[in-house]
Amino acid sequence: MTAEPTRRPATETGTARGLVAVTGATGKQGGATARRLLAAGRPVRALVRDRTAPAAVALARAGAELAHADLDDPAGLGPALAGATALFAVPPVAYGPSGTDTEREFARGRALADAAAATGIRQVVFTGVASTTGAAFTAPGKRRTEEYLRERIPLVTVLRPVRFMTNYLGINGFSLDGIVDGVHRHLFTPDDPLQVIALEDIAEFAALAFEQPERFAGRTLELAGDAPTPVEAAAAISAATGIPVRYQQLTHDEAAALNPEFAEVRDQWAAGHRWHADIEALRVIHPGLRTLDDWLAETGGAALRAQLLGAP
Repeated sequence: MTAEPTRRPATETGTARGLVAVTGATGKQGGATARRLLAAGRPVRALVRDRTAPAAVALARAGAELAHADLDDPAGLGPALAGATALFAVPPVAYGPSGTDTEREFARGRALADAAAATGIRQVVFTGVASTTGAAFTAPGKRRTEEYLRERIPLVTVLRPVRFMTNYLGINGFSLDGIVDGVHRHLFTPDDPLQVIALEDIAEFAALAFEQPERFAGRTLELAGDAPTPVEAAAAISAATGIPVRYQQLTHDEAAALNPEFAEVRDQWAAGHRWHADIEALRVIHPGLRTLDDWLAETGGAALRAQLLGAP
């Protein structure tokens, strides 16, 4: 984590009470953050592409205002952001025929930053991807967006979360993660610590930044809540669900057959390039930071058991 930033003028603290626009509100991080802010009584405008989507309808029922927005249509972003004082930004990853489309991802982030600046938004909490000591997970589109936001917006906080605990449930449209036939197969070495984070805790750090803009402006927080090895995580899931689960690491060739980028990440990880969130320091900021066992006891274990048993 970065050092505590220089305090900004008190005139900028008005952002702590205004409307927060949330992109990615029907997704994981945006949805968790919108719900956390609504629970605290903060007005939220959820930027969505489809107001009739079940997740959008659920947010509206919870008290969020809905606004149509598409990051590939910059002209519509200004009206969607008008009147907001703060923004939670989750520009989605873009993919092309050869893999990650960095230019398109940055174009989305730049369009969102420009629209936010043009409408007078003074605070942005941007969530990206945790960094490592090597080339793996460099996320160049997100890093460029971070820098561009800092040039355009007075109060910027960057969150860089590691792997989500909910990934054990699988990711739609993604060829990794999830548990199939009792086996969790992934890129990571089986007996080395693997940092993970609960979505609810990402939302908690976002909420803290919105509530205390002076404290968190200028900071970059690498976020994790626990660091079990993949083998330990499989054992914890087995204990929580009552269903045997084991871990298996993909070989280089297996990873490359799925996506050459996966093979690169696997090899970088095996070479020792890892996420490096300071979990104990984060727990000082957020004492309720969840471990994997906490998440399994709260919601994860029941969801995994239902999935593993094939419940509809």
